[in-house]
Amino acid sequence: MPKERINQQITARNVRLIDAEGKQVGIVDIDRALQIADDAELDLVEIAPAADPPVCKIMRFDKYYYNKEKSAREAKKRQHTVQLKEIKMGPNTEEHDYEFKKRNAIKFLKQHNKVKFTIRFKGRQLAHKDIGYKLLERLEKDLEDYAEIDQKPTEEARTISMIMVARKDLKPDIEKSSE
Repeated sequence: MPKERINQQITARNVRLIDAEGKQVGIVDIDRALQIADDAELDLVEIAPAADPPVCKIMRFDKYYYNKEKSAREAKKRQHTVQLKEIKMGPNTEEHDYEFKKRNAIKFLKQHNKVKFTIRFKGRQLAHKDIGYKLLERLEKDLEDYAEIDQKPTEEARTISMIMVARKDLKPDIEKSSE
């Protein structure tokens, strides 16, 4: 996390100053701003360096930086990275295997991960790609309460694949995915 410039590190000649109570003082010379901060026994912190002139605030830098890092840690705890989970099948997948893979897909979707269904064809099975499309349609129908299509079925060489993403109103599972 980049640290803001404080006190003598500030290079601008004039700054827009905010005092310790949060009231705007106005545009002042950097030496005057440093003097006001020194009189209050606080730091002059450049909080908006891109502004013209830069915005500086009089405050305790250590307390400000601690709170900023604390809020960044909290935000990192709450974020969830979406992973792409792949489930592979053949066009002749048996009923029990289909149900097992469907349950796994539901588990992944409840964790708000994307699920990619891949139907692989071998040898003469390529002549019957319609079976693969029917299997993907069945999955789409069976999972309509949990997911919506992110990417329609697409053909690539000997495979047909479709990506589904969890519905926005789906309640997430407490347990995280095990990688």
